[in-house]
Amino acid sequence: MGETNINSLFDLQESYIAFVNQWNNSYKLETGHIRKAFCLTMGCQMNAHDSEKLIGMLQEMGYEITQTENDADFIIYNTCCIRANAEEKVYGRLGWLKTLKKRNPNLILAICGCMVQQNEVVEKIDKTYGFVDILFGTYNLYKLPELLSERIKTSSKVRDIWTEQKEIVEEVPTVREHKFKASVNIMYGCDNFCTYCVVPYVRGRERSRRREDIIKEVEALALDGVKEVMLLGQNVNSYGKNLESPTSFAQLLRDINQIDGIERIRFMTSHPKDLSDELIYAMRDCKKVCNYLHLPMQSGSSRLLNKMNRRYTKEQYLSLVDKIRHEIPDISLSTDIIVGFPGETEKDFEETIDVVKKCGFSSAFTFIYSKRPGTPAAAMDCQIDEETAHKRFNRLLDVLNTSIHNTQETKIGKTYNVLAEKESDKAGIITGRAEDNTLIHFNGGTDLIGNTIPVKITENKTFYLIGERI
Repeated sequence: MGETNINSLFDLQESYIAFVNQWNNSYKLETGHIRKAFCLTMGCQMNAHDSEKLIGMLQEMGYEITQTENDADFIIYNTCCIRANAEEKVYGRLGWLKTLKKRNPNLILAICGCMVQQNEVVEKIDKTYGFVDILFGTYNLYKLPELLSERIKTSSKVRDIWTEQKEIVEEVPTVREHKFKASVNIMYGCDNFCTYCVVPYVRGRERSRRREDIIKEVEALALDGVKEVMLLGQNVNSYGKNLESPTSFAQLLRDINQIDGIERIRFMTSHPKDLSDELIYAMRDCKKVCNYLHLPMQSGSSRLLNKMNRRYTKEQYLSLVDKIRHEIPDISLSTDIIVGFPGETEKDFEETIDVVKKCGFSSAFTFIYSKRPGTPAAAMDCQIDEETAHKRFNRLLDVLNTSIHNTQETKIGKTYNVLAEKESDKAGIITGRAEDNTLIHFNGGTDLIGNTIPVKITENKTFYLIGERI
């Protein structure tokens, strides 16, 4: 059954936006100052896009966005719980915020995102960090104005945590980080239930947005000057399966490829188990779809992949990579790899090394397994000791970095069209990405930002390339 597009749900928030806006305007008239808000984002690109919506709502409520917590009147942390260290960072910052709150009792603190969908986290925050004013999770992001209004009116703690998604709410105000590129959610949640992952528990089951709503959003972005869109989903390959009129991600790509003004289309993330020939052909045929694919491997061991509930084998993954490279020879591949999954043997680890050597990844996100409460993997026997996991992790990096360097070396002397994104730390140097997602530094001024520039590669720095404008 498809999700219902109910704009009236956000329409209800408009009165709360008006209330907070008036509250902030009165403060400005009385003091001559504008209340400021700070938003910290942790985690994936989905969280980053959620924060763009949070900032959009805060600005409509009359807040000025600040880059520091010290001068903020409202602080919100948009949290991640995919690994334990992400949660520890939040708790560490909360200890510091306690001092800030004592210094400024009128400071309002909010925590939202994936961490808050876990009961034990909410209990810990209420017990140890009771000075946090507002808690809400991933399903009701659009209700920030209402929750903030309640806090202002009652001066009491506000807790609004849903256990499941009800409707997909469209037209939440958004402030993009870049004028020339934007992220677009095409679906929410995940049905894969990998045994190490908390995402299905904190983001819910798969829910696809209606095709017409996505097309409408991308068309509006194109009219606003956006050249590159990133389509987001926990597994974009599953897009459309739960809609009333089923469609496919491949067809959605072909539709967006026809939108005037859009020059580049990216997406993530694709699960290897259901990356179809139809999708490969759409990537091959659609000129705007970038020749880059993030294809999480997680492990090269078929035995561990089965324990992870990934539903493919090492051989199937390698065969898929061969098929993709056959159809799109210049494609750039990145991946995710977990080291130290419960029960991992030296033989299992060597299988992962073997895949890395065979695939020629251009980049990789590598992690030491992090036990997540409530996941099946957390209860598995044979948890790997920290010393062994770290040694394997360092060995993996040695092999991976060499492989990435060799892949990047093949780009020396070639010319790439680079979308200039920002000035680097060094004046006169611009940073951008090629269509294959390679990070490239080249000489130029800030007037180039937002434009696509031909750049010839002159030097390989492994994790980025240096080039010169042509």
